[in-house]
Amino acid sequence: MSFGTPLLLLALLLLPLLAAAYVLLRRRPARYPVRYSNLDVLATVAAGTTSWRRHAGALLFLLALAALLVGFARPKLNRLADREEATVVLVIDVSGSMMAKDVKPTRLEAAQAAVKQFIDGLPPRFQVGLVAFSELAEVAAPATDDHTFVIDSLAYLFPQRGTAIGDGLGRAVQVVRAAPNAASPGPGREAEPPAAILLLSDGAQTVGTLTPLQGAQRAKSFGIKVFTVALGTPEGEIELERFGFTRVIPVPPDPATLRQIATVTGGRLYEAKSAADLTAVYEQLGSLVSKVERKEEVTAWFLGGGLVLLLAAGALGVATFPRLP
Repeated sequence: MSFGTPLLLLALLLLPLLAAAYVLLRRRPARYPVRYSNLDVLATVAAGTTSWRRHAGALLFLLALAALLVGFARPKLNRLADREEATVVLVIDVSGSMMAKDVKPTRLEAAQAAVKQFIDGLPPRFQVGLVAFSELAEVAAPATDDHTFVIDSLAYLFPQRGTAIGDGLGRAVQVVRAAPNAASPGPGREAEPPAAILLLSDGAQTVGTLTPLQGAQRAKSFGIKVFTVALGTPEGEIELERFGFTRVIPVPPDPATLRQIATVTGGRLYEAKSAADLTAVYEQLGSLVSKVERKEEVTAWFLGGGLVLLLAAGALGVATFPRLP
């Protein structure tokens, strides 16, 4: 919570003083003795005035003052709201290791299914692009609000040779800057409408012009966050058959590099070791990119609550005021 005029909150320091003054006044002995002949009536009055209810009015009054003072300070709460526009570029590793079956049915097929579900959940006005990388980084779909076109493009992803993570990031930055709703942000400034790159990879870089961190720095220079997904298990492997021989090649993911990419750009690393994990990751990413945190002033809530408490304090005071029979 934040406040438009936080200095007014200093007035809250007076409330403990008021509470202490109230306690002292209640404990102060009567200055003059009072003679009363009807002891039964006096006992009734005394019983009523010593009830805890006589203090409830004062407590409500203090709470009302606190609520009003907070309201005058113009409190603001952070809340999540739906983002109307954004550019999201999906970068998917299509190297040969994506044929591994440690993530069922294969890493690539699990990625295609999770990404399809992710795109289906995005707001209609979002621009979505798709970049596939292996030895080369290619644009499978430019940033567009035709989400069906991007989903159809997923079917044309096939495992190939090599892993050029840095080049994939560099090409994704180009797709962001070429998006129809892009404002061509300058270095160090965030894209507006906001943009994000979602990079999925299952291994370490083996080829490419740009290193992974160079690609990350390029994204950072244009204010684009990169969220990375490390797909697969350390036990992942693929089998290659050549000349009648079968060769087993270990293909563990490289979360360390992906974590560095996310850290450099202000994003976050996710790890997925199963198809269910991957679906859950993209659900989180969907909420992340489609929601925005905004400040909402809630002054009326506190002022309204303060007035209600004042009325309650007054009503309670009238109801508990001792009456003579």
